[in-house]
Order: sequence, then structure tokens, then C-alpha cells
Amino acid sequence: MSWSLTLGRLFGSEIRIHITFLILLAWIGVAAYQRGGAAAAFASLTFIIAIFACVVAHEFGHALAARRYGIRTPDITLLPIGGIARLERMPERPREEIVVALAGPAVNVVIATVLIVFLGARFAPESLASVESPAASFLAQIATINVFLVLFNLIPAFPMDGGRVLRALLALKFDRPTATRYAARAGQFLAFGFGFWGLSTGNVFLVFIAVFVYVAAASESYQVGVDDAARSVSAHEVMITKFESLGPTASLADAAAALIRTTQHEFPVVDGGGKLRGVLTQKALIAALARSGRETPVVDVMIKDVPLVREHAALSFALKTMRERGAGVLGVIDQAGRFIAYITQENIAEYLMLAKAGGVDRPKPAVRTEVGPF
Repeated sequence: MSWSLTLGRLFGSEIRIHITFLILLAWIGVAAYQRGGAAAAFASLTFIIAIFACVVAHEFGHALAARRYGIRTPDITLLPIGGIARLERMPERPREEIVVALAGPAVNVVIATVLIVFLGARFAPESLASVESPAASFLAQIATINVFLVLFNLIPAFPMDGGRVLRALLALKFDRPTATRYAARAGQFLAFGFGFWGLSTGNVFLVFIAVFVYVAAASESYQVGVDDAARSVSAHEVMITKFESLGPTASLADAAAALIRTTQHEFPVVDGGGKLRGVLTQKALIAALARSGRETPVVDVMIKDVPLVREHAALSFALKTMRERGAGVLGVIDQAGRFIAYITQENIAEYLMLAKAGGVDRPKPAVRTEVGPF
């Protein structure tokens, strides 16, 4: 995720903090200082950091459960509204999805249980009214927050964990896209409720949560729909075949000229043997021109590790590869291993929109269903 700083790695996942979270900390610290001085600011910041430590533990619950099913979690990002564990993919078997979804809240149950049963804390919602008050019990506050995290995350609506459990249960009766659509609608209905509540009470944070929930639910529904549609499509049907490429000896000046005379945003760099050496993007080109000058070789600026698939591989595999590698472009090769085309997220979306509208003449040959690229 852009605008994020990496704090370190744990259990194979990067822990990142979004810049907006740092802004939130600064705002809370200043507001608390103005109310009660340095002691109040310290108490408030300690409380917020403790909450987000619990959030990180929650996300690692998801990550470690997903690892059990062979799913990696490249990174976990802290945002003002919580944490996001970016799994390579979501489990498609209902039982596995339920386990992964419930693993996060289970961590908060364990934390709350330890604090209440073994450390003598109590569930005390009133303790949250004034975080910096000396009379408030820090352990009671953290225990209470963990109980609230469990209850909030188990709401049966996307993108909460309860929504994923709902989707998994619905998938026992319906196909996955239909189950996702129902769970997403529940999430959007909840978003309207949050939004109305926030507007009625003047709570900007609730309105912000409402927008996030609505967008996340819609995005999940769209993504699952795309994955389902991509199962019956091959890379050959989607790939971009009319393009201008650059040679390994080309300079940024050559790339700039190609950018002007074409409508491309990506320029494959191909050697004389037909091998894809990399891809130069419009964004990288502009940045490098300002930084390094026109005579800089494109090989110094291009993306070098571009994933490859064969032209008759399933589009669903191509999408999976792009997500796992965090790639915006995918090279397509023929049976001899020569580069012949490329695929971007944008042209995949365009193809699927046309297919849905009936504007695509599908060829007769069947798509290869193997999970591999070749």
C-alpha cells in the first residue's frame, strides 16, 4: 500500500504503518496535551498504541491461519480505522475461509480472557470515556476494547470477519459469486446505517467508517465476480498484441518519443532473441527523465522481474499471478518462449466489461484449466 512505512518483519510478513495513522497519533497527542498536559498526552498515546498492538495481533491471527492452508501474507498495514492483512488470496473452501476469518477475533478473545481472568481486569465500557483519567484502569480499557473488537468484527457483513463467515456459510448453498454478492449487500446496508448514525450525531469518524465499509464491500463483490468470469477466459483472448516495444540499448529519449507517438502506458523491453527483459511504465519514464536525464538507458529504469504466462493459460491464473507478485503487467509468451504480448489490469477490466455487455466474440477453442502457467 502506498504512503506506508515499513516497521519490520514478523512471521514472514512486513508490518507497515500508513502515514495517516501517524497523523492520527499526532492529532490525538496534541488534543490530549491541550486538555491535560504531558501526562494526558502520554496516557492517550499509550492507549492508542496498545489498541493497535491488539489489532496487529488480530491480523496475525488471520495470517497464521491462512499459512496453514498454504496462503502467504506479504504485509500487514496499520490504518486509522484498523489493520489490513493482505493475503495472497482468500481460501475458496467454506471451511477454510471460516477458520481464517475467525482466527482474528479468536486472538482478541484470548487477550481479553487473559486480562480479565488472570490479571483481574474487568469489562468496563465507562472506562473509555476518559482515557487519560488517572482513575481509569488501563487493563480494563484494553480488555474492554478487545471485547468490542470481537463484537464489531463478528458483525455478519463485509468487510468484517463476520461477513466472511456469512459468505462461507452461504457458499454451502449458493455459488461463491452469489454468496459474496449477498454478504456484500449486507455490508453496504450496514454502511448506510453507520453513515446515518454518524451524520445524525455529527460523528465524522462513523461517516468515514461507513464510506470504507461500503467501498470495501463493493470491491470484494466486484473482485470475486471478476475471478469467476476469468475462469472461462484464456490469456490469449485478453492480451494486448498491437504495441511498440523498445530494445535493451534504447534510452529514455527513445522511450519518450515512443510515448508521444503511441497511446501506450507500458513499453516492453525485448531483446533480439524475442525475450522479454522488462517493462518500462509511463510513470517510471517521467520520474526518471526528471531525475536522470534523457540519455539514461531504459534497462536502468524498467521493471525487470515481470511475471510470464503462456498465451493459452487461464486468465484466472494470470490474475492470481499478478496479485501474488504485486505486478501491474504480465508478459505473454508462445510455446517457444518468445514474448508475443502483454496483459494489464486495465485491459482485463475492459475485456470483462465488454464480455458482460455482449461485445466480445468468444472463440471456440477451450481454455486450459491447469493451475500452472504453461
